[in-house]
Amino acid sequence: MTLDAILKNIPILKNAEDIDIEISDICYDSRNIKPNCIFVCLKGAKFDGHDYINEAFSKGTSVVVVQEDVDFKNIPIIKVENTRKFLALASANFFGNPDKKLKTIAITGTKGKTTTSFMVRSILEKASLKTGIIGTIGVVMDENITKLNNTTPESYEIHKNFKKMVDNGANCVVMEVSSIGVKSYRSYGIDFDYAVFTNFSSDHIGENEHKDLDEYFKFKNMLFNNCKNAVVNLDDEKSEKIISEHLCDKKTFSLKSNSDLKAENINLINNGGEIGVTFDFSGFINSNNIKIKIPGVFNVYNAMAASLVCKLIGVSDENIKLGLSETKVKGRVEPINISYDYALFIDYAHNAVSMENILTTFKEYNPKRLITMFGAGGNRPKIRRYEMGETSGKFSDLSVITSDNPRNENPLDIIEDIKLGINKTNGKYIVIPDRKEAIEYCIKNAEKGDIIVLAGKGHEDYQEINGVKYPFDERMVINDIVNRK
Repeated sequence: MTLDAILKNIPILKNAEDIDIEISDICYDSRNIKPNCIFVCLKGAKFDGHDYINEAFSKGTSVVVVQEDVDFKNIPIIKVENTRKFLALASANFFGNPDKKLKTIAITGTKGKTTTSFMVRSILEKASLKTGIIGTIGVVMDENITKLNNTTPESYEIHKNFKKMVDNGANCVVMEVSSIGVKSYRSYGIDFDYAVFTNFSSDHIGENEHKDLDEYFKFKNMLFNNCKNAVVNLDDEKSEKIISEHLCDKKTFSLKSNSDLKAENINLINNGGEIGVTFDFSGFINSNNIKIKIPGVFNVYNAMAASLVCKLIGVSDENIKLGLSETKVKGRVEPINISYDYALFIDYAHNAVSMENILTTFKEYNPKRLITMFGAGGNRPKIRRYEMGETSGKFSDLSVITSDNPRNENPLDIIEDIKLGINKTNGKYIVIPDRKEAIEYCIKNAEKGDIIVLAGKGHEDYQEINGVKYPFDERMVINDIVNRK
């Protein structure tokens, strides 16, 4: 593609002299530079692309895009107000604006993004609308999953994957849009057809995330500046701001209030190892005895959000019901069926809010014992460890404290922090630092009627220790343990 075509409709402060040159690709990481590409200088927390301009040209870059004044002779330079905005708009042009060829659905909120995304996909595909996902688990297309480094990847990766989906015959894409993704302009320029707000609670506050809760919500709220239709959880206290501050069309869902969609007659089901929920819909959708094979009333909220979006797209009530009943999400309250005597689940819960949600949910199913195995991530705010320890001690009959992703910290130091929290409670616990040994302990000591939750890693298939990601898929670990019994 010519540089001129890539720059179409993008504000430029200072242009290169020759814009009729052929461009092979757009690069934003100096390690991935190709001959005849555009190199976009992004400023990050640790690296500044402006420091790699000479390296870029030594590798064959044709033109560099900057947002700061630089003094390089004989190097074609384009200056823009913000290189992250430029990357988003240029990537869309480079890949043929694939977002315009898909129904685009954005999901934001502290919790529920992944489950809601998979519910949307399951429902839409029941209606023969081929749907891709971009989110925490990765890029999902058909049965293929490509891992991502971030829930919301860089804008270049978004549009590259949109194009792949279009080329693969997709009609729709559902994307988890994180607050960090909005703050970093990763979804900039996309006018989403639908945007969903699931809920808001404390999370993502830290040195490389958000400075406080106000900033955290600010960027979640900004998503609704760029959507045609909003679907909002009326039971969340932040819903009023989203409803009042944005001009897009809005639909609401609720368990408690008058709304466009309401779920009623909620019943927990526990039939021979099958744990889930049944409920009825009234309002915008009228359907009875809907079943999801995912435990917990909070997943009824996710089901309402997904169903309302799909109804707006034009899916029938019957296909909504069928799609919900068949939804499965890797690592989100994922059942591992190895015994008729007890239930074993893998879940991504990795902070106090998500842990309390899942544990209180399982308490409602009246297990003989609720056993929670968990650790905490290294190089993250210590308060998360204290809160997770206190939460598990409060709601579990037995906590098995182990290692998660220690990253560059000593796992034993992290465990000591967790113990500070759990010792505020009367909860019973044991410490088994090796995660595989901890899983084996849970399985070998399980009793009839127990529910065991392996919390923290969910869909992850690695354990990060001292900067190295070692293979660690809990499903494979469980399989090895069971085969050795």
